[in-house]
Amino acid sequence: MALSLQLAEPAAALRRIPVRRHLPALAACATVLLVCVPTGEKDVTAAVHITPADLASLALVALVGLELLRGRAARLDTAACLLFAAVVCAAGAATLASIDPAASVTGFVRLVQVFVLVPAAVACALRDPLDRRLVLGSFVAAALVEGAVGAHQYLTRTGASYTGQPIRAVGTFGALDIMAMSTVVSFGLLAALALALGERGPHGNRALRRGLYAAAAFLTFPLAVSFSRGSWIACTVAVTVLLLRADARLVVRGVLLAAAAAVVLVGGLGLGSSGVAERLGSIGSVQAAPDQSVSDRYDLWTTATRIWQDHPATGAGPKAFQQLRDGHAPLRLSSGSDAEDATIGFQREPLLSPHNMYFLVLSEQGLLGIVAYAALFLALLLGCLRRAAGPGLAALGLLTWVLVDFLYADIGGTTTVLTSVVLGLAARTAFPDPRGPETA
Repeated sequence: MALSLQLAEPAAALRRIPVRRHLPALAACATVLLVCVPTGEKDVTAAVHITPADLASLALVALVGLELLRGRAARLDTAACLLFAAVVCAAGAATLASIDPAASVTGFVRLVQVFVLVPAAVACALRDPLDRRLVLGSFVAAALVEGAVGAHQYLTRTGASYTGQPIRAVGTFGALDIMAMSTVVSFGLLAALALALGERGPHGNRALRRGLYAAAAFLTFPLAVSFSRGSWIACTVAVTVLLLRADARLVVRGVLLAAAAAVVLVGGLGLGSSGVAERLGSIGSVQAAPDQSVSDRYDLWTTATRIWQDHPATGAGPKAFQQLRDGHAPLRLSSGSDAEDATIGFQREPLLSPHNMYFLVLSEQGLLGIVAYAALFLALLLGCLRRAAGPGLAALGLLTWVLVDFLYADIGGTTTVLTSVVLGLAARTAFPDPRGPETA
């Protein structure tokens, strides 16, 4: 009887949520969750990839547009509008001055979608803290789905190839989108941890807090067996920033818990022991003795710098890096990276970007572009640091992950739209609705 009453309370609370009022936020949730839908094999050289999550993001933009016309959506601060407008202007100038304007148009549209339209729509969709909790909950749900699939792939040896063994966890994304699962899992882990920290104190929900901590703890395993050094580094930095902003004393506790978990999982159960230890060790050798993937990244960064030197003001234009790569790359740059799983077999994936968002912007949009993006990112980061309370704490952690990850990755792949949602969460945190304080 008591159990049935406990289960009935959350169900009754869900029924009391005014769906119409929160419909834009629910559309943002759908955008996040649809990332998990398998899209099959992809041609990585194609100019455009449209996924179910992309379609949902466009539906979100349309819905928020209607809500704005009716005066129901949250508004963006003037400063936020100017920052987003600067990104559009920089991308537009780069497209007009491009070495191939026709080819750059698709890149311009993609940039506006990822860095302006969808983030602005998400920010306008989040009218109160409940909206933000719904979106953060969708990040946790998507991560649990992908984490469960990834853990199963590692344990049953049905994942992508890593050191010749089919043990790399890639979730529903496949070997051609090798970073996608670790991205989703990282976002879910950070969202769960931030929401759990928000439930501390006498007014917090103890059961919910424990459940969120358990979810974050579980997600560390699929993140580990994704063997993604970039995601590990970004997640470590983001968790540290999140804990320092919430309570500096939590950092020491978190380190001790992480060490204990590593001892149990790796030392006691032997899960991922050899591969994870080897991958961790390789992080320390990226300068002295880099492996092929790291060496290729350094060469791609050099290539991007050389392209920018030829087009310093507005860059070579969106999508121009892949056209100019061979003429500016060092001779030792390899033709591509290896990808293999049971579905696609063995393939060579061409290196079509510098694998660094900042170098990509510099080479394709020049000084005008890098200044516009730097202004946007810095304003969002500083605003989130000032207002990191409640759901805003999660926005800070997620934004930190994105900005660190951009040091060795760029936009592309199925999970790109998640970056847009993170930027929207950060924009709403950094720039509250100018019409007044939000109410729960």
